[in-house]
Amino acid sequence: EVQLVESGGDLVQPGGSLRLSCAASGFTFNTFVMSWVRQAPGKGPEWVSDIHYRYERINYADSVKGRFTISRDNANNTLYLQMNSLKPEDTAVYYCAASSRRVLGDTPAEYDYWGQGTQVTVSS
Repeated sequence: EVQLVESGGDLVQPGGSLRLSCAASGFTFNTFVMSWVRQAPGKGPEWVSDIHYRYERINYADSVKGRFTISRDNANNTLYLQMNSLKPEDTAVYYCAASSRRVLGDTPAEYDYWGQGTQVTVSS
């Protein structure tokens, strides 16, 4: 059974930091491109970042560039998102997603696997 289990979401003040994790199982993690997608309340999903499985090519949305860092640990089948200088507009449910090739999509149908999400709330 394929599983993507996100964790690390929390309530944090503006300017604070959080580190999200996504534990993967049931598929060959090191052959998949891994992505983070978020959905803010009342808004559509937004692609945040992705990381290639082999060469570790990394891409970010302009809205998070310079503040978020994506990484992966292929030995432990885990994806991470380090989020610094958080803003209220970063408030969203954050999902991790897996695809056999890079997709710039932001909906579950465009990925092979999709997690259940973790809530990040940035508020004072």
